[in-house]
Amino acid sequence: MHTNMQRFVEKLEARGELIRIKEFVDPILEIAEFTDRISKMPGGGKAILFENTGTAFPVLTNAMGSDKRICEALHTKSLDEIGHRIDKLFHIFSSPKNTIWQKLSLLPQLKEVSNWMPRKKRGRGVCQQAVMQEPDLSKLPILKCWPGDGGRFVTLPLVNTIDPDSGIRNIGMYRMQVFAKDKTGMHWHMHKTGARHYEAYKKAGEKMPVTVVLGGDPAIIYAATAPLPDNIDEYILAGFLQNKPVELVKCLTNELWVPSEADIIIEGYVDPKEEKLWEGPFGDHTGFYSEPDWYPAFHVTCITHRRDAIYPATIVGVPPQEDAYIAKATERIFLSPMRFALAPEVEDIYLPAEGVAHNLAIVKINKTYPGQAFKVMNALWGAGQMMFNKTMIVTDGNVDIFNPISVLEACAENVFQTHHICFQEGPADILDHAGKAFGFSGKMCIDATRKMPQEIIAPFDNNVYSEKEAEIFIDQINNIENICSANSLKTKNGKTLVFAGFKKETPGDVRTFISKLKNSTYLPSLLGIILFDKNTVLGHFSYLSWLTLSNIDATRDCFVVEHQRGITLIIDATSKSLEKDNFNRQWPAIIMSSDETIKNIDKKWSILTKLPFVHSPTLLSKKQSGIQE
Repeated sequence: MHTNMQRFVEKLEARGELIRIKEFVDPILEIAEFTDRISKMPGGGKAILFENTGTAFPVLTNAMGSDKRICEALHTKSLDEIGHRIDKLFHIFSSPKNTIWQKLSLLPQLKEVSNWMPRKKRGRGVCQQAVMQEPDLSKLPILKCWPGDGGRFVTLPLVNTIDPDSGIRNIGMYRMQVFAKDKTGMHWHMHKTGARHYEAYKKAGEKMPVTVVLGGDPAIIYAATAPLPDNIDEYILAGFLQNKPVELVKCLTNELWVPSEADIIIEGYVDPKEEKLWEGPFGDHTGFYSEPDWYPAFHVTCITHRRDAIYPATIVGVPPQEDAYIAKATERIFLSPMRFALAPEVEDIYLPAEGVAHNLAIVKINKTYPGQAFKVMNALWGAGQMMFNKTMIVTDGNVDIFNPISVLEACAENVFQTHHICFQEGPADILDHAGKAFGFSGKMCIDATRKMPQEIIAPFDNNVYSEKEAEIFIDQINNIENICSANSLKTKNGKTLVFAGFKKETPGDVRTFISKLKNSTYLPSLLGIILFDKNTVLGHFSYLSWLTLSNIDATRDCFVVEHQRGITLIIDATSKSLEKDNFNRQWPAIIMSSDETIKNIDKKWSILTKLPFVHSPTLLSKKQSGIQE
């Protein structure tokens, strides 16, 4: 079993899951561009260890970016195996215990749970073998990932804080922009535990001790991203995953405790009395640049590290990236707790990479009564980080929720009246650029379950539509003003999903377009119409799915059109502006590499790796967005 990053790297290399890059690759833009190409290879490519970074530290990227590597990171043969372990524990502890012998039978399980608790040790840990007498962040290979970034960012930090009132520890992952050799920003969102701890220290008028951990056992890195309740220590989850306690040592300049086997420790504090820093922008996991804003300053008081330390980093941007596999682990691991605590009828859940974790959830349930899909919707939207979900599709039966065509066919077959789609408003991830307000957005739930009699308000003509009807409609739509191009995706039950390039000039153009559609004889043959910016190339389904999910506020951009044979959903997935949409926030740019960086990696490719040449993913983004070379 690996207990640190060094052993993890050895295992990956022994299994052919690692590329070593011995030539110099610049942490400024080049490491990100190379990683982006590798991570988008089929199956997630390989982990990459950049050994020559211009510093004393190698950089590891894409470490958990495949099914095999995320399992290796979490000490398991399959992610579902972890879910089964949790399921078994819930069953053991929740089943009735009537006799003393039944209660005593829990003792082995209680002992097992105690073995997951973090343990403090005296003296220094391996993570404190070397101490920088003068802490200097410039000695670390901190990356600038994308040309529009505000600077260099620590992208995989485990930020350790303690609630000053309860003493409960939290380990969160919040990006950190470097401002000086001993100062960074601390980008904790208003919904996050770190931000709540900050407010508590501010109220008390005290400085907030903060320690940032880099590296160590990858199970600890994952635990920092997991959607745990506030009162659950992330080191307990890490102990559960590695089936042994995380060993902690005390920091040198504050009272926090950190994993002994970590690679790099950055100790310091945040002073709530100080003015905040203007932080960002940053090319984020949404595939867009997140807006700059004011965030607290983190002051570094000490940096320690292993003698053989590895600097871990993750690259985020247009999906898929490494974070898709981390999200998949969460999807598999937390299915059992979700069923146990919230919705026992849930059979499975899928968070596609195109939904960047919070934009789309596809949920499969065991339906036994009318309205159950919306009951599940309310339960999930009220639970932890699922409150950020913008679009949910609920299915049942034999629907393969991991197959987008199967899900579309379930929608085509089972969504035929207005009340089968529910719209609400609520909290949104602050990285959601399309919401009508910062951290607030419309949400949509599509009930694609088979309908019971009580859920059919009026008689419904569920005829199968011919492909010819849809083809005639596409000919018609091309003649409508504002439409620049059209493409379609057909389901086997005869309904068609249409993609259209749309020339928008005024705020009322989309509604005018919809009013014209209502007169079309062939509208009933359509499952939906999705409108994109006029230059968008309409041929890459995954890319179009990501654009759609990213660019909508459901209550503003989704329209249900009723007709004599059911409903058709029309979605405005265009970018928004003040002039054309009365949208008063800045619409962000899609993340792309610079031409110079692309050329540099093109030239170095054959020197860096023996893998077949891979073109920059930026070229696809430019093509799909209609950007001319």
